[in-house]
Amino acid sequence: MNALVATNRNFKLAARLLGLDSKLEKSLLIPFREIKVECTIPKDDGTLASFVGFRVQHDNARGPMKGGIRYHPEVEHNEVNALAQLMTWKTAVANIPYGGAKGGIGCDPRDLSISELERLTRVFTQKIHDLIGIHADVPAPDMGTGPQTMAWMLDEYSKFHGYSPAVVTGKPIDLGGSLGRDAATGRGVLFATEALLNEHGKAISGQKFVIQGFGNVGSWAARLIHEKGGMIVAVSDITGAIKNSKGIDIPRLLNHVKENKGVKGFEGADSLDPESILVEDCDILIPAALGGIINRENANEIKAKFIIEAANHPTDPEADEILSKKGVIILPDIYANSGGVTVSYFEWVQNIQGFLWDEEKVNNELKTYMTKAFKDVKKMCQVHNCDLRMGAFTLGVNRVARATVMRGWEA
Repeated sequence: MNALVATNRNFKLAARLLGLDSKLEKSLLIPFREIKVECTIPKDDGTLASFVGFRVQHDNARGPMKGGIRYHPEVEHNEVNALAQLMTWKTAVANIPYGGAKGGIGCDPRDLSISELERLTRVFTQKIHDLIGIHADVPAPDMGTGPQTMAWMLDEYSKFHGYSPAVVTGKPIDLGGSLGRDAATGRGVLFATEALLNEHGKAISGQKFVIQGFGNVGSWAARLIHEKGGMIVAVSDITGAIKNSKGIDIPRLLNHVKENKGVKGFEGADSLDPESILVEDCDILIPAALGGIINRENANEIKAKFIIEAANHPTDPEADEILSKKGVIILPDIYANSGGVTVSYFEWVQNIQGFLWDEEKVNNELKTYMTKAFKDVKKMCQVHNCDLRMGAFTLGVNRVARATVMRGWEA
């Protein structure tokens, strides 16, 4: 099931639980604006190359729209639409004053040089600069992009509108980025996991973890969980997968990844078929890569007691039902990976105020927001007698619906 169908399904279930009027339900589902642009750039060899870029602005009832820009070969309209909608509910669950958006360019950044990536980013920004803005739509990094991409976007936008650091988040520190932003999504995963385990009388220490995906989010989650005494027994990334039933030495692995651009070949663990990492024996499974990887084909084989969705939409609805019957508890993406957008909000606030917070304040504020959001999700679970995914969806949808009605926007 593709991401858009699954997201719409979860929204409609939440709307039904909330008893929303059908007209209001329809207006909440329709995106505010969808943008598709052609980005043609000269390549380093003098030839021209064209790429398709997207920006879907889903909802702005609660504030400016917010969402990442991803560079990936599989970026297409339906995926961007689904992720924009998820951002609407995610920002509402985190209770930060944003709506949802998402963008991307269908390209493989590994096939492009730095100068080609810069030209592509600047052309894309030129095409959308009049539709984004500090109080309209604030992009951020996502898969295949990072602080340098945001620096180029900021510079290109500023040519049209004057220096505007708050127009993007996830920037380099020297251009107004926030301390703690790099680790934010992974740290949010840690705080979310702690909140869930605390509910079940457990702690991070002594639990066995498997992390699928060792990019920014997965590697930071691994580092922080390791520091808290969690045992990480298997990890994977695009280069391969490794396991060590006695626990992987995460600081050594991080050094290996830095030097070798991947987990493959790490001497402190055995190699593993990447396809089997999701079904490795563990207490807690953290999918931190692409969506749709937990499905009806592998759900029955999963041995984890808890799944923390660090990736966007990693679990198909069919897998949700299978895992629920097995008693597996899933902490949904729209809560579990909201640490990144929460610290993006802190960065935006700092830019508007012109006042930089220290890292301790950023991390303490993040913990406060993540802990409060978990309590709010649990309350909705009790009110509607539902699982954590529906608890999070009903919380997010309800907050957006209330803002929409109060602004007089209902159809």
